[in-house]
Amino acid sequence: MIACVEDEESIREIEIYTLKSAGYDAAGFVDGNSFFAALSKEKMELVILDVMLPDIDGIEILKKLKKDASTRNIPVIIASAKGTEFDKIKGLDLGADDYLAKPFGMMEMLSRIKAVTRRSNTMEENTVIGKEQIQILTRQHQVFVNHKEVALTYKEYEVLKMLMSHPGIVYTREELLDAVWGMEYDGETRTVDVHIRTLRAKLKEAGDTIDTVRGVGYRYKEAL
Repeated sequence: MIACVEDEESIREIEIYTLKSAGYDAAGFVDGNSFFAALSKEKMELVILDVMLPDIDGIEILKKLKKDASTRNIPVIIASAKGTEFDKIKGLDLGADDYLAKPFGMMEMLSRIKAVTRRSNTMEENTVIGKEQIQILTRQHQVFVNHKEVALTYKEYEVLKMLMSHPGIVYTREELLDAVWGMEYDGETRTVDVHIRTLRAKLKEAGDTIDTVRGVGYRYKEAL
């Protein structure tokens, strides 16, 4: 089921109508409490999440979903009138899969749902990536450096996983944006540089395994 967490009745109703007309099972929730009550009883396939809600802020709902192992893999699309680049980056960094800036069309919403679902369906089963300094447990979304867990943001984790999954392959900034942030992200490619910088800092000495290829992009180089 797709959950539409939206306090504005007119928006919520048209979202549900559009989804059901497109063949999806959908339900609407006016606030965070009603959403979490339903979540404890039903399996959610995807969440369309408003930010400005009457009880729990949408960003707090997102954080709670991503902290819980049982819900962290549920795709989330934020739908908000807060459409600045800062707001988008904040939501995406906290684990949102996409961002719809209000007002948006229903065809755009369906297109983004399909894109997010495709990306979600390609996620691999639990595997261990890496065998040297850095190891990733994909199902648990955990990263270890020299057997000590390192806390990364959702996007830092996704960037590292992509690079480590294909050691030696150089990815351009645009390719990383497409794969990690989604094709629809229209921010600047420097967003990738910022995330690489903070990722290296958190990995400490192991950060040297992320190599900058000047004028092209980044690659992961395995320790010799």
